[in-house]
Amino acid sequence: MTAGALARRGFSDSTRALRLVEEAGLDPRADTDVIDALAEAPDPDQALLGLIRVLEAAPDPDEVLAVLREDPDLRTRLCGVLGTSTALTDHLARHPGDWRELRGADAARTPEPEELRRGLLHTVGADPDSPAPTAAVFDGGSLDGLRHTLRVAYRRRVLRLAGRDLSGLCTVDEVAAELADLAAAALDAALAVARAEHPEDAARCRLAVIGMGKCGGRELNYVSDVDVVFVAEPAEVPGGEEPVDEQAAMRAATRLATAMMRIPSETDAEGVLWEVDPALRPEGKNGPLVRPLSSHLAYYERWAKTWEFQALLKARPIAGDAELGAAYQAAISPLVWEAAGRRDFVEDVQAMRRRVVAHIPAGQAERELKLGPGGLRDIEFSVQLLQLVHGRTDERLRSGHTLDALAALSEHGYVGRKDAAGLADAYRFLRRVEHLLQLERLRRTHMMPDPASPDGPGQLRRLGRALGYTADPVRELTEARRKVSAEVRRLHEKLFYRPLLNAVARLPEEEARLSPDQARARLEALGFADPGGALRHLESLTSGVSRRAAIQRTLLPVMLGWFSDAPDPDAGLLGFRQVSDALGTTPWYLRLLRDDVRVAERMAWLLGTSRYVTDLLLRAPDAVAMLADDADLERRGPEVLAGEAEAALRRYDWSEESVSAVRALRRRELLRTAAADLLGVSSVQEVGAALTDIAAVTVEAALKVACNRVVAESGDEPLTRVCVVAMGRFGGGELTYASDADVMYVHDPLPGADPDAATRQALAIVRELARLLEMPAAEPPLKVDTDLRPEGRSGPVVRTLDSYAAYYGRWSQVWESQALLRARPIAGDPGLRASFTALIDPIRYPADGLDASAVLEIRKLKARMEAERLPRGADPTLHTKLGRGGLSDVEWVAQLVQLRHAHAYPDLRTTSTLEALEVAVAHGFLGADDGAVLERAWRLASRVRGMVMLVRGRGGDSLPTDLRVRAALAEAMGCHRGAEAEDGEEVAEGPAERLVEVYLRTTRRARSVMEHAFYDD
Repeated sequence: MTAGALARRGFSDSTRALRLVEEAGLDPRADTDVIDALAEAPDPDQALLGLIRVLEAAPDPDEVLAVLREDPDLRTRLCGVLGTSTALTDHLARHPGDWRELRGADAARTPEPEELRRGLLHTVGADPDSPAPTAAVFDGGSLDGLRHTLRVAYRRRVLRLAGRDLSGLCTVDEVAAELADLAAAALDAALAVARAEHPEDAARCRLAVIGMGKCGGRELNYVSDVDVVFVAEPAEVPGGEEPVDEQAAMRAATRLATAMMRIPSETDAEGVLWEVDPALRPEGKNGPLVRPLSSHLAYYERWAKTWEFQALLKARPIAGDAELGAAYQAAISPLVWEAAGRRDFVEDVQAMRRRVVAHIPAGQAERELKLGPGGLRDIEFSVQLLQLVHGRTDERLRSGHTLDALAALSEHGYVGRKDAAGLADAYRFLRRVEHLLQLERLRRTHMMPDPASPDGPGQLRRLGRALGYTADPVRELTEARRKVSAEVRRLHEKLFYRPLLNAVARLPEEEARLSPDQARARLEALGFADPGGALRHLESLTSGVSRRAAIQRTLLPVMLGWFSDAPDPDAGLLGFRQVSDALGTTPWYLRLLRDDVRVAERMAWLLGTSRYVTDLLLRAPDAVAMLADDADLERRGPEVLAGEAEAALRRYDWSEESVSAVRALRRRELLRTAAADLLGVSSVQEVGAALTDIAAVTVEAALKVACNRVVAESGDEPLTRVCVVAMGRFGGGELTYASDADVMYVHDPLPGADPDAATRQALAIVRELARLLEMPAAEPPLKVDTDLRPEGRSGPVVRTLDSYAAYYGRWSQVWESQALLRARPIAGDPGLRASFTALIDPIRYPADGLDASAVLEIRKLKARMEAERLPRGADPTLHTKLGRGGLSDVEWVAQLVQLRHAHAYPDLRTTSTLEALEVAVAHGFLGADDGAVLERAWRLASRVRGMVMLVRGRGGDSLPTDLRVRAALAEAMGCHRGAEAEDGEEVAEGPAERLVEVYLRTTRRARSVMEHAFYDD
């Protein structure tokens, strides 16, 4: 055989390979069978180097070569191991005779679990038939020697299994089951060694080891953490002897368990076998390592969360006291199948989903076999969730093994046969890839090689060849992995939701069909409070043979998952049905849903989150088109809005219709702004500015109509100029969805006009303006509020410019100067706007700032407002407007700075709170840290106020006391995605608790800043 022939067989450096073949004692011409076996290994070069190491370590290399030439089964197994696993090659070099583990009938046979257990117990000199096997030291050995002997024996068993695995003698399911049985046997033998090390402790207690996770489900990897839970009881004593104290027994069992766990995780020449992980025990790492059975039951009955029952789904006694282990399983198992009926089941399920996503390391999702999109966790989560939901009433589904459970779900009608087969194939592929990755170095990993790393392409090539891809291993492996992941994602989304449609629609018989009760159970698990109503909506949307029904049948399996992720799935599905009914067979709507799934996803979230958005969308369903692109949701400038309002006015001849058209424009902008807010496209400042702009444009348009109508109906000529001045949040560009438009009206009689007649005309105009804005109609009203005018409700609604000048010149108080800080003319005669601004500037920006008495008066006003204006029964820590650290605290700090210093610093002359804070920090009137604290509190309080309106459909100034509403509010604000406090401290687990904790922390800091910035000189 020439170097060229070796190159054609897959050796990367054929010249070097030819030399190594000869060094190994092989004849290139006569030993073609051996060379071909090496070439067929996943990595021929690695296999050849490994063979040389084995031969160098062997006492009789000629014997190894002779058997290799004669035994084709050994050739296949040994070359496969050498070309796949450097760790097992190292083992063969350390233990030169262990190549015989790959030879003969035993090497091809799958051992029974009891055979593995008895074999490893014999290895440590323990009696397998004893109720509590105890290791025995022999031939002058030591316990340390026993531990090492056990670890070597375990590796030999892994070597034998790998030989069968890599030569195709067992399936991935059988490999995983044997690895779990082998781990259980190793733990039983390790416990025997621990009993020998602590004989007094062994006499005091009975200890059972419960396998969890993959070990409990008999689907372990080559290198996985072995999840366990320990249960113990005092040892039984002969009659007449003092019984063992329970606490003493628990201490003894803890020492035994600790000694047992050390053995597999010790580091020596054999390396770490695997870690024993007891973190799934009650209370996790904070709980005692060992508990009696009664303590386990008390915890699970009172404190356990749904995810803990999901973990217990795979619980199985694997080592230690068999009778106690069986008692544990019998006591715990019924609790697992009651979990889906718990009140907090839905919330826990959603938290489990979020936990899966959160555990994906940044930038590694695409290479993650376990946690990444379309990975193993997607399959396991889907299967386990279906088991929890339907296993309550159907005991046939109660298997801890993923593939067995999936087969049962399919056989009994909960999952379609094709879907189950596709998911099972994907699961086996991913587990096979995972096994091969771990075999290389016998290290725990779920990560595909990085093709950009130096060794990445070579690792991918070896992995592809091990999976049988020979033409272009890297490309074929990459395409196969991508295809499998995409299929898993599709089936993950379909598996839980598709059968719900089959329960109400006439779909092919080969699909899984749930009974009405089963469908209701599944909908309850998704968070639907009214599963019967949800089924009726599904039937309405999907029944029939129309194109619309076909598209809905395609979309809804995915959309049901999105609805279930929203705070109110029932409202989301109902809203979707109503929008779909309203649009009927509109061609563009069906096309949009079919071709742009992002629109459907956004619809599901918005409809299931916001009553406010749902109401707006139902008034004009065609607005759903704006969800297709973020650019369509961005704030549009006031000039664009004013142009559209002008066009709307020109289309109609009389006032109600023309103003209704402008109010329809406002409704569309409200929907645009709300959607952008909920989808995270706009900031709280952009939301306030957008709401203010459309309100100002609407007022301007209505004022034009009101002026024209009043003048026309009176038969008079125009007698006066009118101007609308925005006040409060309207003037500051900080409107919320629930805000009234605070305004003042100014008029200025035209030359020669009778002043009284001009005033009557101005009053008629502003009353008509208010009527047009607030008249009952399909479009949302815009309520105007004039309470901030001079003399409040006792003063005239509209004044002349001269009257304002006279009033402010003689009667103006400090609070009115403060109110004028946010006054901004927004509609009416441009000249009058400018004149009014010139009139009020000296009043709100006093020439010499504020004297001490004025500052004292403002402080008294603030204190009185806190004492008198907070609604009765309101929690001052949770009231966003008047509460501690809320909007009022921040705004009064900014306004006091403006009143004191804006006369000297023109850039302080702004109606915006945040701009005023920024300028105050720039000029040193506020510290940078204090400014940041106040800004953060203002943004958070403003966002909470806005979200209350969006979620409930009605305004509110406090965080809701209703826990469901508070949780919905928290999810709408993104608190379900997790967060940390500003100082890096972790915050509460649940979204509602997280929101309250962050809000209280933020406002508490803001209150502290306000108290020294506002009250201290």
